Amino acid sequence: MGKFLQENKRTHNCWELTAKNEGEEVVLFGWVDTRRDHGGLIFVDLRDRYGITQIVFHPEVDERVHELGHHLRTEYCLGIKGKVSLRPDGMRNEKLLTGEVEIDVTDFEVFNKSETPPFMIEDSVDVNEDVRLKYRYLDLRRPHLKNIMVTRSKVNHVVRNYLVENGFLEVETPILNKSTPEGARDYLVPSRVHKGQFYALPQSPQIFKQLLMISGFDRYFQIVKCFRDEDLRADRQPEFTQIDLEMSFVTQEDILPMMEGMVSRVWKDVKGVDLQTPFPRMPYDECIERYGIDAPDTRFDLELKTVTDIFKKTEFKVFREIANKEGNSIKVLNLKGGSDMSRKDIDDLTKFVSVYGAKGLAYIKVLEDEWQSPIVKFFSDAEREELKKAANMEVGDLVFFGAGSSRVVNDSLGHLREKVAEMRDLIDKDKFNFLWVTDFPLFDYDEESKRYVSTHHPFTAPKPEEMDLLEKDPGAVHANAYDLVLNGNEIGGGSIRIHTEEVQAQMFKLLGISDEEARQKFGFLLDALKYGAPPHGGLAFGMDRLMMLLTGSDNIRDVIAFPKTQKAADPMSDCPSPVDAMQLLELGVKLVES
Repeated sequence: MGKFLQENKRTHNCWELTAKNEGEEVVLFGWVDTRRDHGGLIFVDLRDRYGITQIVFHPEVDERVHELGHHLRTEYCLGIKGKVSLRPDGMRNEKLLTGEVEIDVTDFEVFNKSETPPFMIEDSVDVNEDVRLKYRYLDLRRPHLKNIMVTRSKVNHVVRNYLVENGFLEVETPILNKSTPEGARDYLVPSRVHKGQFYALPQSPQIFKQLLMISGFDRYFQIVKCFRDEDLRADRQPEFTQIDLEMSFVTQEDILPMMEGMVSRVWKDVKGVDLQTPFPRMPYDECIERYGIDAPDTRFDLELKTVTDIFKKTEFKVFREIANKEGNSIKVLNLKGGSDMSRKDIDDLTKFVSVYGAKGLAYIKVLEDEWQSPIVKFFSDAEREELKKAANMEVGDLVFFGAGSSRVVNDSLGHLREKVAEMRDLIDKDKFNFLWVTDFPLFDYDEESKRYVSTHHPFTAPKPEEMDLLEKDPGAVHANAYDLVLNGNEIGGGSIRIHTEEVQAQMFKLLGISDEEARQKFGFLLDALKYGAPPHGGLAFGMDRLMMLLTGSDNIRDVIAFPKTQKAADPMSDCPSPVDAMQLLELGVKLVES
């Protein structure tokens, strides 16, 4: 490297210079985005993280510099010095902030050459994602991903400012902790010092933020990495980021408005959008009844209708048996104007709902002179009339049926609702519909293990007015919990926590966790609850999913600087990878073939 960097300091970035800078001597640094050699003149678009400026190598300005400019290639890293001049008439680019000017180069240095990149550094690049992830440091040079990272940084800044303004302290909690697998699998870390024993990477800072409330810190937050060793989906990563917070001496009515203020500040400062608050609220039971799932997209009107009672005495045996069995239901989804849907489309939708456990997808096409369906012949006139009224059936409609286990019916029709809305272009993509879902069941009953499991986590408090039901009828108890949903995506969830040792011990007992197991896994929390633990509650936002919605991305890997694949691997650094025998020996770990 020559003396250029020592003798020249950057005066501007590559998205800063305009006509008002004409005649100024400037120094820019960046990468060669494109190069156009016109023989006499060499034009280069110089790119940094801010944008692009056109630089020009003139033989009349400096013949030596011009000659060296012939050797520049795409993605070379360089610094340039030159004078700002106006582009000739007819050569200005109105699409660029810097499109009025160019820099006549008087001196430059190539800091580093570049091999030909494996793909073009542009947003329209068509290349396999594994290749992009292998060369992620190049992928991040593309404007789209660069802008997402800039936006993510701004969101972090806005969140921190808002929370600090509202009295929150940023406190870091441990990464190496005790394994307490109550949800997904923990990532385990063997200890060299304590052979045969393991740390776990945190799935969340849940217990530690509760301990901070017991410590009297009152309001805590952290933008924190969390880890879950689980089967991955398109919107999941093995390591992810949470905006995590907790407050003391609060109820749900204190927490929800505080969070609405934070989200509104983010949308205003980052997107320039004013959100209307307070956000709507809907109890979990109503949510399931109307939409089938607990994170519904409310940007369109399609709702499910329960018609179980209509078919309790029907001659259609399949529906009659389902309607009269406890835990079952029959629901319909009326796609207004959907009777033009082809048989192939309906067959594809039948396959789609099978993923959610549905064994079929009955339907009725409401035509001018008839109801077209394989099942309608089994319905009485009275049943047809009741169904028509319940489902608001009109000529041109397509009515889908879900029948069977209520869980399967709700899940399959709830997702079908969103699928057909996408197919029929019913969704206003410019809307941001927030919804608080409240009053979740405190427990789910796991048929396989024949025991109750926590709907959220075992530290969630029951509704105060339902405390007496904990022993009598646990399945009827609602949680003092809340999720924030945006356009069909859960972006945050939290609850009021249990703050007494007695109730926490009762909760562990109902979950089938013995006193010995509770003491082994959570003894330090139970001990801490004995020392004046305040009432407290909090919430955690999924930062990565929040960024997907903010930026309009449909791939979670696009909003993370260095993500893993769906198989939890990193093609760039080639991890996970084997370690040598000496490292394993030091850890006291022996590998066995599975």
